[in-house]
Amino acid sequence: MSEITEPDPFDRLIDAPFDAALSERYLVYALSTITARSLPDLRDGLKPVHRRLLWAMRMLKLDPQSGFKKSARVVGDVIGKYHPHGDASVYDAMVRLAQDFALRYPLVEGQGNFGNIDGDNAAAYRYTEARLTRTAMLLMQGLDEGTVDFIPTYNGEEEEPEIFPGLFPNLLANGSSGIAVGMATSIPSHNVAEIIDATLKLIDNPKTEHPELMEVFHGPDFATGGLVVDTAAIISHAYETGRGSFRMRGRFHAAEVEKAEDRDAGIERLGGGQWQLVISEIPYQVQKGKLIEQIASLIADRKLPILEDVRDESDEQIRIVIVPKSRNVDPELLKESLYKLTDMESRFSLNLNVLDAQPGGGRTPVVMGLGELLRHWIVAQIEILVRRARYRLEQIAKRLELVEGYIIAYLNLDRVIEIIRTEDEPKPIMMAEFALTDRQAEAILNMRLRSLRKLEEMQLRKERDELMAEREELDKLVESPARQRTRLRRDLTALRKEYAETTVLGRRRTTIAEAAPTVEFSMDAMIEKEPVTVILSQRGWIRGMKGHVDLGPDGIGGEFKFKEGDGPAFAVHAQTTDKVLIASADGRFYTLGCDKLPGGRGFGEPVRSTLDIDPNAPIIAMLVAKPKGQVLLASSNGRGFAAGMDELLAETRKGRAVVNVKPGVTLKVVREIPSDHDHVAIVGDNRKLVMFNLEELPVMTRGQGVQLQRYRDGGMADATTLKLEDGLSWKMGGDSGRTRTESDMWQWRVARGAAGRLPPQGFPRDNRFD
Repeated sequence: MSEITEPDPFDRLIDAPFDAALSERYLVYALSTITARSLPDLRDGLKPVHRRLLWAMRMLKLDPQSGFKKSARVVGDVIGKYHPHGDASVYDAMVRLAQDFALRYPLVEGQGNFGNIDGDNAAAYRYTEARLTRTAMLLMQGLDEGTVDFIPTYNGEEEEPEIFPGLFPNLLANGSSGIAVGMATSIPSHNVAEIIDATLKLIDNPKTEHPELMEVFHGPDFATGGLVVDTAAIISHAYETGRGSFRMRGRFHAAEVEKAEDRDAGIERLGGGQWQLVISEIPYQVQKGKLIEQIASLIADRKLPILEDVRDESDEQIRIVIVPKSRNVDPELLKESLYKLTDMESRFSLNLNVLDAQPGGGRTPVVMGLGELLRHWIVAQIEILVRRARYRLEQIAKRLELVEGYIIAYLNLDRVIEIIRTEDEPKPIMMAEFALTDRQAEAILNMRLRSLRKLEEMQLRKERDELMAEREELDKLVESPARQRTRLRRDLTALRKEYAETTVLGRRRTTIAEAAPTVEFSMDAMIEKEPVTVILSQRGWIRGMKGHVDLGPDGIGGEFKFKEGDGPAFAVHAQTTDKVLIASADGRFYTLGCDKLPGGRGFGEPVRSTLDIDPNAPIIAMLVAKPKGQVLLASSNGRGFAAGMDELLAETRKGRAVVNVKPGVTLKVVREIPSDHDHVAIVGDNRKLVMFNLEELPVMTRGQGVQLQRYRDGGMADATTLKLEDGLSWKMGGDSGRTRTESDMWQWRVARGAAGRLPPQGFPRDNRFD
């Protein structure tokens, strides 16, 4: 007995370049993602998962007149017969089709918890029930009339429609979004009446220009209402090219207010001059709970001092109450603040990227403008119209064949009965004697006796005449493009009545209105102005103490507490509306708002937890930024320049590089230049002193600066500015706190960049001016 050997698995290996194999397989994956998952079909606006959901519900007879069935039953049929993917993804898609805040015209009617606008998820599918809506039935209308092709399901056991043939313009009406491989789609929802009006214009005149379409097609109509505040030109250009974005805003509206002006502005008067704002609509795809959290965090973080409180008083209708800090707050300023700082204003992208059917079969992703998209949709609907007519012609031909046979039978009824009674095989004899077809003879033999009445003959003749008249009209329709467009216009006009502006479902929800000029405001202006003392320790711990604490003669005093091993470094008096500049030895400047500093009760917080200051670069200065103020910047190599404080402010935690320092060189002096100072004094480690006119010091935004003093050995020790007629002052040694002033300084006044000479007698041995 021979031994059975298993085939060597290595025999199945294919020798191919890795890059070619990878690109081939990735291309298959990419095409599958684009055509079978992420992009909607232009004709019905659906992705495969949505189409299969609706088809499965139709097969379960879940029409609007029938009862609800468990969502689990629907999901089970979908994943078992048509869509072999996870149940969670299928149920999520079904939930979205039922949410009236997600879909402008819901395709599924849900019963139970299908989620809410707060962002809460739907209940599990074993608890919820669903059925189709009237809109979904319109979208699927004509499936039994030969209008579309049916394709095998993934396992070949069932069939499913390639697309839905209904006249409802679902692509633009409900929109779509998805991310494929290398491309994406983002289509907002629109008003059905406006879509049909634009389509009718193109039916009447296929060469209608884009501006004419925009006269009736105004823009997005979101399920949650709100406003689109872009200009008409921006909106028109987006639809002309198929790409763009829209600026959405929530709506302030106080429904119960009698005064129209306050009602439209969302202002509720409370008496005593007090008032509050009411938000009645929020931007599309913004979760109400998240929006309220954003507003609440502005209050908690004191980022919007003019705001006192926010309350959610919503029931079935959204009602978010905004309470101002005082009655003197400008309502428009508060609105603009919320637009700027929260999702009360957001953007929705437009990318009309859809799958367009090709003449030879297959579908290709194309980005279309509004006019091109509607023209292609009209072509698709006319094709469906013609297919329906041809299918009906086939049905008429089959019925006419039977009707003609019935009429022959009635005209020769006695002979037919005789043949049936006497002949063993009456069918061939009847076919030969009366020239009947096989179907006609079979139908006559299957007739019931109760049908043998004179009235039936009259009805059959009437039916034949009606069928022949209908066939004649359908033949004309199939042969005449003009009749096809007329028929499509008539059908669309009838559909428009169902979604007219006067109906609850058809009424426009989103207002298209260009925003008023923005109220210019500074966030700093909203900060409550209070005195504060900013303290920075040697180890970099910063805090802000309320009030202007006495700093003492040494610049920092009082009962300040520091961690063990730490001590005072810098302290300045400021206001909560001020910005503090912090300079490090590597030439970078950092900015902190005094309103955001930690309180002064403890030790504060490490400044490096807020700012990205290099641990190897010590902090050398801290000062309050003053509008149009200037500072003297000098490096250890004796180079420097003047810089405006406005140019030193940094927006990010990484700070701003101002002084370029070479290896071994550090920024050493940062001093504010008083407006009345006119000279610069600089002293080196070699104890040489130089004075020159302030006009010789360039004002720069960034760089190394110019040479202030030259050295053979060592570098710069200190630099300052002064008013020449007041002389040069320095602190005396000891605890006396006295200063000495030398007014006769002509010997040290030279050109910038000189070596200098020894300072006056009594100048500090540490070569410091303070």
